[in-house]
Amino acid sequence: MTERTRVRSAEPPTLDEVASLAGVSRATASRAINGGSRVSPQALSAVQEAVIALGYVPNRAARSLVTRRTDSVAMVVPEPDERVFTDPFFSDWLRGVSTALEPTDIQLVLLLARPGDPGARTMRYLRNRHVDGALVISHHHGDGLTEELAEMGLPCVFGGRPWSGADRISYVDVDNRAGGRLATEALVERGCRRIATVAGPADMTAAVDRLEGWRDALRKAGLSDERLVHGNFTIESGAQATRQLLEDHPDIDGIFVASDLMASGALSVLAARGLGVPDDVAVVGYDDLGVAERTDPPLTTIRQSATQMAERATALLLEQLGRTAVPVKHEILAPELVRRATA
Repeated sequence: MTERTRVRSAEPPTLDEVASLAGVSRATASRAINGGSRVSPQALSAVQEAVIALGYVPNRAARSLVTRRTDSVAMVVPEPDERVFTDPFFSDWLRGVSTALEPTDIQLVLLLARPGDPGARTMRYLRNRHVDGALVISHHHGDGLTEELAEMGLPCVFGGRPWSGADRISYVDVDNRAGGRLATEALVERGCRRIATVAGPADMTAAVDRLEGWRDALRKAGLSDERLVHGNFTIESGAQATRQLLEDHPDIDGIFVASDLMASGALSVLAARGLGVPDDVAVVGYDDLGVAERTDPPLTTIRQSATQMAERATALLLEQLGRTAVPVKHEILAPELVRRATA
């Protein structure tokens, strides 16, 4: 469109200038820029050429008023900052979500629902539709996220099975019960008979499922399930739980630890007590997100791909954003035993 030119100025071009150059009304130009609804092919082409000629960049805030879209999604993590920034599970999720969003223009917003704020500020942000959808990970019993998100109708996908309302919420999870069984069966096959566990928090479905898998395997082998202490998926809690186990049950010969970070803490305590791994006490962790390869000795563990979970969850969320009615979906990934030196 050689006759439609404009001398560039220091001020950014406006929608009125686009409309004038294209020879259409301001309303038509706005509709053409925001999806082309009810715009003739000729007008749409003229507006597109004007946008290119002027170097016009739509105002995202104004555009959101027209489209009711923010072009952003939230990753909601109801955990304290120190966990989010020290546990590789969360960085792998961020990596997976970013990879899945890369082909789109959608931005990622991280929302941390800290202790002391029972989700009120986070839910207010979501309820006001500052984002188009949400991914929720590491959720806890009683945080209310499942019920509130289902009620407000915001597109969302959970990373991990929610405590309630699963018939209303899509989620992607690993078969944690099967993972707990795999880990414990590896200890039984090794010949361990006094097998303890450092379980995760009792208010998280992943931890509960891994604990049930431990019990399944012990029941099948005819072994006792009395050797149990809970941690909170941190190195410190793993160390403290292992000290408690050794005090209460000094004869243990195997431990299934429900996360690799807690297993790292367990290994440090066993070494400090002069117990050889795996000769005196065999250990199996859970995650395989990089920590297991760096422990001494390297940790036998259950692999769950947080990155794969994140990519699949993001794909389900994008599917919801692109359609008006999408059925609730549940995707369950299979765990895998990775044998290293501790078992």
